[in-house]
Amino acid sequence: MSLPDRLAEFERCLKKFEEVLTQPKNEFIRDSSIKRFEMCFELGWKVLKDYLQYLSIFCRSPRHCLKEAFSIGLIDFEEDWIDMLEDRNLSVHTYNEDLAETLYNRLPQHYETLKNLLNKIKEDMEKYR
Repeated sequence: MSLPDRLAEFERCLKKFEEVLTQPKNEFIRDSSIKRFEMCFELGWKVLKDYLQYLSIFCRSPRHCLKEAFSIGLIDFEEDWIDMLEDRNLSVHTYNEDLAETLYNRLPQHYETLKNLLNKIKEDMEKYR
């Protein structure tokens, strides 16, 4: 998939994530929000990987891509991304009510971090056109 295509897919995913976060909370909305977060995180790091590759920086794993992106100033707070990576790993591999509640409460901040990445990459890509 090309970088512009993946970026468009990431943007669509973020819109759906934002939509679910605006809904009144119940168990279904909470769990749907967590799933949307997982999908957006996956697309986010893959967009990051593709964009870094476009800049001739190669990385293979989410953690490696985050470090590279931070080193060139593409992301501002590496800790926020590491927290998101850890939350994604927990939500995918472990499920319990307490974890779901804790994670749900962090989703608005995760959304903002992902949205900032989208905006930064779109802005940077405009410079190269």
